[in-house]
Amino acid sequence: MDDTTRVEWREWEQAAFDDADAADVPVLLSLTATWCDHCHEMDEETYSEPRIAANINDSFIPVRVDVDRHPRVRDRYNMGGFPSTVFLAPDGKVLTGAGYLGPDGMRQVLDSVRTMWETKGSGAARVPRPLREDNPPAGELTTDIETGMLGHLTDTYDETAGGWGESPKFPLPDALEFALKRDREMALRSYDAVGANLLDEYDGGFYRFATDRDWSGVQREKLLDSNGALVRAFANAYLHTGKDEYREPADRTIEFLTTTLWNPDADAFANSQAPGDDDAHSLDATDRAAADEPPVDRGVFAGSNGLAIEGLLTYYAYTDDERARRYAERALATLREDLLQDGVAVHALDERAERTADGDPVPLLTNQARALAALTTAASTLETDALEDATRVAESTIDRLRDEDSFLDGPAEGVGLCDRPLRPLDANVAFADALIDLAVLTGDDRYREFARATLETFAGASDRFGVQIARYATAVSRLLEGPLVIRVAADPGSDLHRAALRLADHEKVVVPDADDLDAGTARAERGDRMSAPAETPDELSERIQTVLD
Repeated sequence: MDDTTRVEWREWEQAAFDDADAADVPVLLSLTATWCDHCHEMDEETYSEPRIAANINDSFIPVRVDVDRHPRVRDRYNMGGFPSTVFLAPDGKVLTGAGYLGPDGMRQVLDSVRTMWETKGSGAARVPRPLREDNPPAGELTTDIETGMLGHLTDTYDETAGGWGESPKFPLPDALEFALKRDREMALRSYDAVGANLLDEYDGGFYRFATDRDWSGVQREKLLDSNGALVRAFANAYLHTGKDEYREPADRTIEFLTTTLWNPDADAFANSQAPGDDDAHSLDATDRAAADEPPVDRGVFAGSNGLAIEGLLTYYAYTDDERARRYAERALATLREDLLQDGVAVHALDERAERTADGDPVPLLTNQARALAALTTAASTLETDALEDATRVAESTIDRLRDEDSFLDGPAEGVGLCDRPLRPLDANVAFADALIDLAVLTGDDRYREFARATLETFAGASDRFGVQIARYATAVSRLLEGPLVIRVAADPGSDLHRAALRLADHEKVVVPDADDLDAGTARAERGDRMSAPAETPDELSERIQTVLD
């Protein structure tokens, strides 16, 4: 039983659904997160009310799931945010669902669901649409996809407040980076809005989002995955502009990640920090220093650590910042030694990580994509032997998750609707984009063709993709034109290698230790174009223009 409520919560396991079937009652699924204030409020106001708790315990099988620890459950049952309150038939199908419910709302819903169950039973349950749709419409990859996404960003751009859309306002790092190369003014105004409104000026790190169009109503939880992605995004803005106003938010965020979110016991980054007391954020620096720190979820997850490693190494590539390099190396070592097993990224560094019936780690596409991106970034910036693990991650994902020409989020097995295949667009795009880098770094065009097939699988619907999926257009552009590639016949960290990393195209791929050049030289390539070799950073800068013009 959860100590904070009177509800007798069960774990997400088959036994809970079997008991619901035997008792002929529905399952009440509560999706929560440690960083979610509204989840804690619902515990205090709703689930702790004695009559509501007794009603739930008597007439339902209550199951509680931490969404960070069970992402497949989250993605199948999320009702649009957290908490999600979902009523299920014993076979896992959905009867109905809602978000936050206060005591009065919960009483009404409990009565309604009980009546529904008594009159219709499992006949009232349904499978959510994403789990019963056919494969997405495939299509041809053309330059119209990039043009269309830029047009969509332009149409939804907020001229007054910056960013895209009206409300809520999320930082959207992938959209920031897409716009950075294609409409710098729009991009930088949006970077400015994100930095001004979501960066914690006192402790560093970015808050999750703002509820209102003018960036007010800031939701002050800080998540590792969004902060890792924003370090990368602001580092890339610094690369393009050379301005400290974009370097400093990345630097402050790295400070937050390497102090508040560093888990020294695991030698990796912790998952999140809860919002804490709203009043504390209005205190001056002296009083805030004396206030209690908001609680931190010390869980270590492979995917979010992959994003953090990629962000820190990107920043290091442009700045030589030793703190960023040192912590990225430590987290990378934990990822490679403790969280990778035969090319599968173990979701969590604890005994609760989901495993198959044979005891093997369950491969999850998001984790595989983020681990692959971290490893290819490490191979490009830090140590080329990371390519061995990168290749293992790619091959394991292709072998175990590829279905027709794209990828499932995980194996089609598990409790409830986890046995239904789900083909997430964002994770497919992230994996395809990482495969493009891997193809360049290894010289194996198979990975490029896997990326192409994956992107083509979704191309028929690309005109409907929102700004949240801007990375799809980035990946298509890199595939069609070929990314700028700089091959350096020198070790990582050499002057020529460092100069290659700092050339202002954040979508490029730098290949150190290239063996098809004379030692101490570098060459730029794009598609079929190839520059003459360069021996100095200045020569390399000049040579690059010959393949870009």
